[in-house]
Amino acid sequence: MSGVDEGLPGASWSMDLRGTSAPALVEVRRWVSRTLGEVGDPHLDDLLLVATELVTNAYDHGGGAIAVRMKHTARPCRVRIEVEDNGLGRPVIRPPSNSRPGGRGMVLVDKLADWGVIESFEAASKTVWAEVSCDGVGAIPRAAVARR
Repeated sequence: MSGVDEGLPGASWSMDLRGTSAPALVEVRRWVSRTLGEVGDPHLDDLLLVATELVTNAYDHGGGAIAVRMKHTARPCRVRIEVEDNGLGRPVIRPPSNSRPGGRGMVLVDKLADWGVIESFEAASKTVWAEVSCDGVGAIPRAAVARR
């Protein structure tokens, strides 16, 4: 389920991921591409990578994904991606190793974005967020404009 939150500055969207598993990553990537395609290919590639890594971590280490949310602001052009999951604890940035698979996702997120974690102890969940700059490209995607 996705929708636009018009109550906040900028355009916001959300996708409910409760009850899904890792194969939902394909749908998440399609949704990000459709929603934010107008930020331009280099920025979209970064956004797809960040979203994929955060959602993958939610499935692999966070007890399952609950939702992915995005917010795009035009000035300055930034996209915030939030992934809520069923776990507590912070993602770990480990030095990559050739002797074990994986472990590179948060290294990449750290290089491409400012990021952090909001833990909800009452709900036993956390939200990992990442903000990616669009380098001054300020167009809000058509899908958001059409719904206003």
